[in-house]
Amino acid sequence: MVKNKQRLIKTKDVLTRVQRSKAWLYKQLKAGTFPKPVRIGSRSISFVESEVNYWIEERISASRDSIKTRVS
Repeated sequence: MVKNKQRLIKTKDVLTRVQRSKAWLYKQLKAGTFPKPVRIGSRSISFVESEVNYWIEERISASRDSIKTRVS
C-alpha cells in the first residue's frame, strides 16, 4: 500500500485560510482561478490541502513581486 500524504479540507477551512466569502470562492471556481474541489458526496465537496496552500503561496509571491516592481 502506498501512503498518500494528501489531505482533504472542508470548504469552511478553505474560507478561513483565504479570508474570503463563500460567494467569492464560487466565483473563483467558476472562473477557473482556484483549485478544483473534490466531490466527496452527492452534495459535498472538499479541497486538496496542498493545492490550496500552493494557491495561497502563489498569491503571496505575486503580491511581493508587484511591490518590488513598484518600489524599483
